[in-house]
Amino acid sequence: MGATELLLVRHGQSAANVAAAYAESIGAEQIDVPARDADVELSDTGLEQARALGVWLAGLPAAHRPQAVWSSPYRRAADTARTALAESGLDVPLLLDERLRDRDLGITDTLTSAGVRARYPEEAERRRWLGKFYHRPPGGESWADVALRVRSVLADLERQDSADRVLITCHDAVVLLFRYVCEHLGETEVLAIGRDEGVRNAAVTQLVADGDGWRLAGYNVEEHLAEQGAATTEERPVGEAPKAGAAEGHA
Repeated sequence: MGATELLLVRHGQSAANVAAAYAESIGAEQIDVPARDADVELSDTGLEQARALGVWLAGLPAAHRPQAVWSSPYRRAADTARTALAESGLDVPLLLDERLRDRDLGITDTLTSAGVRARYPEEAERRRWLGKFYHRPPGGESWADVALRVRSVLADLERQDSADRVLITCHDAVVLLFRYVCEHLGETEVLAIGRDEGVRNAAVTQLVADGDGWRLAGYNVEEHLAEQGAATTEERPVGEAPKAGAAEGHA
């Protein structure tokens, strides 16, 4: 029968989220990231958020708890999953799947929006012309490329028969692209969601199988954070909305 319910969770706040927000706030061109993208750790706030997620999972009725966890192998996402599972006491399998990793930004990785404009003005103009969804920075991926990864993951989720409810810990663009694919959204629609209400750290997005498709049952659900006294953080990508936030990498 395959998966019939997906609980999509963006990782908790990471050390790179904090560094990116600071770099943007002072107008720096380069983000002082502490490690390569795959190895960035959760901040102290991110760990609190992951533990709050675990408390929420433990409090779910048995019939609504996830039966498996699929995660991006990037440390901030995998540690969110491991911390939440440890806190919840749930004994379910954890699968790390590289298709759930964050978008590769190629030559623009670790740069703020100001940095891209200053160091790669032609690339900044190409992004403006092509639009965010289809722009692929040299050596990197477009949102459309990541959507292909998401479609592949969904096909596997629908073929497996060991778990009806699956928790997926990943990254903001990946969460939005699950919505794009499952809800049959358009380019303009999914980008508007990311711009107007970006995916918050450790918030839950719920998709439920409905006939031949999927239905959105919840987006950016974060009551569990407030209940456990964990901070709410959004860390929006650079260049989107006037709020301070993270660069598009390390999201």
